[in-house]
Amino acid sequence: MTCIVGVVDKGRVWIGADSCGSNGWNRAPYLARKVFKRGEFLIGYTTSFRMGQLIEHCLEVRPRQEKESSDAFMTIAFAGALRECLKEHGALKVESGVESCGTMLVGYRGELFLVEDHFHALRSANGYAAVGIGYMVALGALAATTHWRPRSRVMNALRISGEHCEGVGPPFHVMSR
Repeated sequence: MTCIVGVVDKGRVWIGADSCGSNGWNRAPYLARKVFKRGEFLIGYTTSFRMGQLIEHCLEVRPRQEKESSDAFMTIAFAGALRECLKEHGALKVESGVESCGTMLVGYRGELFLVEDHFHALRSANGYAAVGIGYMVALGALAATTHWRPRSRVMNALRISGEHCEGVGPPFHVMSR
């Protein structure tokens, strides 16, 4: 289900998302947006609408400390707050004692982070990333359009992913921060 695409350009992060919900057999567009701003963060999510709604409406992350790196802040403060938010509202997955969540792209102060199921926060080394069922198609589209404007790159990657992946569909939404 879904495709979330992120691009970093001149200190600004652009994240776009589709509007499709799919169970593997059927798909339908939904009004719930999979990309939103929460505090200093721009977040695009996949995996679970419930998870995304909780993050959008409940996630509270402490302020970044003066000498704390963005990597340390995302690894400790953001991931910790995400875990607590999901746990408090019954959306944290626990299997064999291992806690996990869904997958998302997070824009924070001009950097793009990939946050996956085990709460790690990894910065994109090449200035773009994609997650969801359409991520491979989207990554190819992003790699082929490095000189395009960022919003156009994101929309193009989503459109092409939607043409080639059953679980990706319009309307597409793009935000920047």
